[in-house]
Amino acid sequence: MNVRRKARETALQVLYRMDMAEDAASEDYGGEMDGLAEGTEARLYCEELIKGVVRNRAEVDCLIEENSDNWTVARMAIVDRNILRVAVYELKYSDVPYKAVIDEAVELAKKFGSAESGAFINGIVDNARKAIEREGPARSKLV
Repeated sequence: MNVRRKARETALQVLYRMDMAEDAASEDYGGEMDGLAEGTEARLYCEELIKGVVRNRAEVDCLIEENSDNWTVARMAIVDRNILRVAVYELKYSDVPYKAVIDEAVELAKKFGSAESGAFINGIVDNARKAIEREGPARSKLV
């Protein structure tokens, strides 16, 4: 498994747990991080994703809702909404190519979501990508 995929999977697991506990501000990543050694590229990227999603959650959630038909983030399955948060965060704040972001989000959906999750996530992430592109080249590095 490549480094970033492992980081995304772990970030998804941490964000899922935080969402379940309604503890979006926690710095306790729990046992999910045990598989990523301190200081490794995977661990650092995972931490950037988690912190970035938490810090920018309101904006990320707004982008998700604006680009989904008749869905609020609160109504989405917890796994799906956290996959979307990671993907939309990467689209908005990183230099990861959008095709890689979409592919990785769909792969996470296939592994962790329901049978319908892949198509659901693909559509929303692609819509969000188009909206972000319309905003202009204001994408910055991961925050």
